Amino acid sequence: MSDVKAVNELVNKFHLLKEEIGKIIIGQHEAVDFTLLSIFCGGHSLLIGVPGLAKTLLVNTISDALGLNFKRIQFTPDLMPSDILGSEILDENRHFKFIKGPIFSNIILADEINRTPPKTQAALLEAMQERSVTVSGNHYKLALPFFVLATQNPIEQEGTYPLPEAQLDRFMFSIYLEYPTFSEEVAVVKSTTSNHQQTIKSLFSSEEIIAIQQLIRKIPVADNVIEYAVKLVGKTRPKSAEATQLVKDYLDWGAGPRASQNLILAAKAHAAVKGKYSPDIEDVKAVAIPILSHRIVKNYKAEAEGITITDIINSLL
Repeated sequence: MSDVKAVNELVNKFHLLKEEIGKIIIGQHEAVDFTLLSIFCGGHSLLIGVPGLAKTLLVNTISDALGLNFKRIQFTPDLMPSDILGSEILDENRHFKFIKGPIFSNIILADEINRTPPKTQAALLEAMQERSVTVSGNHYKLALPFFVLATQNPIEQEGTYPLPEAQLDRFMFSIYLEYPTFSEEVAVVKSTTSNHQQTIKSLFSSEEIIAIQQLIRKIPVADNVIEYAVKLVGKTRPKSAEATQLVKDYLDWGAGPRASQNLILAAKAHAAVKGKYSPDIEDVKAVAIPILSHRIVKNYKAEAEGITITDIINSLL
């Protein structure tokens, strides 16, 4: 199949996928779009929202619609790395045998990821970056496709451990889930308080998702679009020559090169699902906020004056 035909096919499958997910998830269109884009790019996503906004249900529904294996890990303060990766046990013949942990799945829901100590959070780092894990000196490859979709509650800070910058940088998108509108909430209440159960059809196979990831990487990008993305990321760094006064006044730290790579990959996927064969600057702008917002660190002055990360990114766009 030619690449042009493959992109057209992807547009149709994307609309079908959105319809299928919409049977269960009412509203949250932006969150669904960005989560699917991260999967098509082979990236991980951090879903941030207050309790009850269907973060877990969203991940569950997407994994059903994509036809992928799904494991949920509930992150708690007493969770150990071996609870995620697996551990070696002695079998009846007194040989060590490796019992695989829940990380050996296609989609991992890391529920409330900031509730577990850094030692356990770090167990995910190798899996997220290298798609492999090391246990007792032995190296194990993870089955592809592999995604971590983590959830975090932004208001409850009691008993939580902030994610280190190195781990945050490994998430392609940070996706904020908003409260539903009045009509969406009415529809949610109607659909969840009756006996009627919706069933989700699985529309993809693992092989098809890997093929989509390869297709996205093949999409050509004009030099001016790449230069725009790199300049945009450069503007977030307070010490760079391109930084605006707002950035110098309110940011401690800007985004690194991984942000530039992710902006281009996500722009390619954003263009492809809209039926375009090459991304333009508008595609970069469309994905900038969820890609940059968790890679930028505000200073105390920004906190005191109520300046948000989104305000700063919007000023650069």
